[in-house]
Amino acid sequence: MGAGAPKFYHRRNATVNNKFIPFTCFYAGCTLCDTIAGMVKKIWAKVLLGFVLFVVFVALLVQIPSVNRRLAWRLDVAQTRLRGLFYPAGGIPTPIIISTPKQVFASPTIALESPSPIPSLSLRQEELVTETKVIPPTLTPTPLPQNVNLQISGWEKQDWNNCGPATLAMYLRFYGWQGDQYDISDVLKPIRGDRNVNVEELVYYARNYAGWLNTIYRVGGNIDLLKRLLAAGMPVMIESSFYFEAPYWRNDDLWAAHYLLVTGYDDTKGVFVVQDSYHGANQKIAYDTLDEYWHVFNRVYILAYPPEQDDTVRKILGSDWEEDKNRQQALETAQAEIETNQDDAFAWFNLGTNLVYFERYEEAADAYDIARNLGLPQRMLRYQFGPFLAYFHSGRIDDLLTITKYALQRTPNSEEALLWRGWALYRKGDVQGAIDDFNKALDVHPDYADAQYALNFLLGK
Repeated sequence: MGAGAPKFYHRRNATVNNKFIPFTCFYAGCTLCDTIAGMVKKIWAKVLLGFVLFVVFVALLVQIPSVNRRLAWRLDVAQTRLRGLFYPAGGIPTPIIISTPKQVFASPTIALESPSPIPSLSLRQEELVTETKVIPPTLTPTPLPQNVNLQISGWEKQDWNNCGPATLAMYLRFYGWQGDQYDISDVLKPIRGDRNVNVEELVYYARNYAGWLNTIYRVGGNIDLLKRLLAAGMPVMIESSFYFEAPYWRNDDLWAAHYLLVTGYDDTKGVFVVQDSYHGANQKIAYDTLDEYWHVFNRVYILAYPPEQDDTVRKILGSDWEEDKNRQQALETAQAEIETNQDDAFAWFNLGTNLVYFERYEEAADAYDIARNLGLPQRMLRYQFGPFLAYFHSGRIDDLLTITKYALQRTPNSEEALLWRGWALYRKGDVQGAIDDFNKALDVHPDYADAQYALNFLLGK
């Protein structure tokens, strides 16, 4: 090669110190290698710039409300599926106990044979029960009609994770309220990805934003009660089971919670008519199926009605009008269902929930233990939080950490699970971890009073 020739030495492969190195040039100033390296750098610079511009564009685009509504849930679904790869779904972990499952089932600590009045009521509660004038139930003078069909003002399709606000909106519009699900969700779940609105939160909204109505909730409902309320002209809102059509993670059991507005019934067909914010208006559900799905949630129901119907509601509810007696009767119902079927995990769970109401936490924890051993749906702790209270107040902090960890693997933005994991960490001496969890709960739900109280407590405010 002449003196003026370009310096160009290139070999596809090389061996250095007896080691084979592919795509190596012996000459540091190789024109071909330098050219390729420069092209690669330019390409990567353009790719990086394009990616940054794309991210900025998407970030700006999702600020548009209409676009956000379409994209946010898709992104959440993708994140949920990805999380399922790292945290494969199984059942809720079994309790950390010394006794064997056989022993637990053979000798539960709950006295099933003694549905006597709750002995642990405080004096104040006993006085309240004594002083409350309860109107005894009266027989309907005429038989209930064979069918009832109350007309609501416009069915509303729920937004993402919004069956509670959508169903309540349909309910309140029955009484002339002007609004939609977003008026409710903006107050109760300002973070759109929040997957659950509790019964207590829905009642809070109705009492404060539709205050001309009386709004209450009770547990332990039944088919006859629903029919009597409907015959009196009052729809009833219930929390029920729901099943997805496709899995969100491997081994997904497809189960979730869902609110329904019951607006009618037909004895000739044995069905209720419900307004379902997901499946559509005027859906028909068989009596037995509705009760089975409702049973999972302690048969809780919300009643909103005009004040002039107060006497009617009191007469229909009878002793269930008084909250302590309502809970006592629900507890006895759960006991009776357990006596009929000791393998009914939901009856055990309901028993635990009703015991929590009476602050009988150790017995409640025992009942929840049995429910966990029998097996519960994967998303159960997204909607019901009695086990968190029972394990915390009975001093079983390791169990509390176990189930809150599981709950957050399934629902990372559950403010209730974050709250109770925070309290568990506090009991373990991890104050900073507790503060972090309380702050995360407030990020999900900025007006979450329980998390704010917990944070103030730890910070000495």
